Amino acid sequence: MKRKLEEKVIYITGASKGIGLGCAKVCLRHGARVTITARDAKAAAPELEAEGFDGKSILFLDCDVREAAEIEKTLQETVEHFGQLDGLVNNAGWHPPALSIEATSLKEFEDLIRLNLTSTFLGCKFATPYLKKTKGSIVNMSSRVGLMGQADASAYVTTKAGQVGLTMALALDLAKDGVRVNAVCPAGVLTPLIEEWAQSLEDPAAAMKMVDELHPIGRMATIEEIGDVCAFLLSSEASFVTGQAICPDGGAGLGYRR
Repeated sequence: MKRKLEEKVIYITGASKGIGLGCAKVCLRHGARVTITARDAKAAAPELEAEGFDGKSILFLDCDVREAAEIEKTLQETVEHFGQLDGLVNNAGWHPPALSIEATSLKEFEDLIRLNLTSTFLGCKFATPYLKKTKGSIVNMSSRVGLMGQADASAYVTTKAGQVGLTMALALDLAKDGVRVNAVCPAGVLTPLIEEWAQSLEDPAAAMKMVDELHPIGRMATIEEIGDVCAFLLSSEASFVTGQAICPDGGAGLGYRR
């Protein structure tokens, strides 16, 4: 049976670790050729090599998504290297520590907008001409909190809600060109970022248990589980899906169990 992303070329931002790396692994398993971008893209190489992925299917490109020229350049290099572009995953971003709006400076707010939201706009902007040629697909990595809010995270929630709005607007604009645009909105995902957060607290194990229990399923998602959702949206299996905010959240959006 043909793998769902056979010979497709997928460009993923923030793919050296966490959700981005999970997306890269799943896309490679389904036959894609993948460009991994991050400020240190080759940090992902040892883990990918350990899983036996063909190096010819992977292009590592350093890219700071806060810089428009770097996004444009690495997309161009991807097409020059692989010959086409079929999918874009705007994944790079950051969740800062809890902070009230009074304590959030204008610079902190604008810096997060630049990293989480402006980078998504730029990725879509520069990838669109290539994706029109292949009738490709865009996946924007938003968050469940972009749809339901989160305490002491006004800047972060703003960036994630903005990604959902951008997704819907672009889905309308690009439908005539055969380009689909969707957002993925996870709840808790077991990533290095959340592990670092837990280690900063007095009882890391209790903190991780607390996050697990926010999900009715009883645990956080793995990075590969989010990657599976992205691979579906990037594939022809999702040919009638566009403008959606897909929430692989383990039931967290249904409300508290207690």
